[in-house]
Amino acid sequence: MSLTANDINYVQEHIRLVDNFPKEGIKFVDITTTLKDAKAFGLTLDFMKESLQGEQIDLIVGLESRGFIYGAALSAAMNVGFVPIRKPGKLPADVVSVDYDLEYGQDTIEMHTDAIKPGQRILIVDDLLATGGTADAASKLTKKVGGNIIGAVFFIELTTLGGRRKLEKDGIKVTSMLQYDLD
Repeated sequence: MSLTANDINYVQEHIRLVDNFPKEGIKFVDITTTLKDAKAFGLTLDFMKESLQGEQIDLIVGLESRGFIYGAALSAAMNVGFVPIRKPGKLPADVVSVDYDLEYGQDTIEMHTDAIKPGQRILIVDDLLATGGTADAASKLTKKVGGNIIGAVFFIELTTLGGRRKLEKDGIKVTSMLQYDLD
């Protein structure tokens, strides 16, 4: 099945844009309205799966928290394993971590040290690509344990924030279903 323009429009019609959330001046792209519609959610996963045809993927890493939704569902659809990348203190066994810069401060992400074997082909999945900071940190974390990033797939991309450029600069192929310019 190949997605049509009508399919893409259907999904886009199920996105809710919320002004001034989480703070004044921010327009929030709410994907929960697509998750509650089985057709919209299914079409999103179909797009992600189709965009990866011909790619050999060993594992999908999903970023906390909405990346868990898309990453786990996509891994089941593609019959590959799933690795959660979490905020500090959420994983029970030995972890490896990476610190990264945010717009105002710093954060850390972690995954289990034994989650990825050296040489495995890894796909990064998340709901939204904005500045690319978290996805870039996930790439660094994956490489730290020997994983080979084959690409990154996002449901939505905020094009004006430069995330694609940041990832592509590191040689990561970026795919997104919907693009928004929220300026």
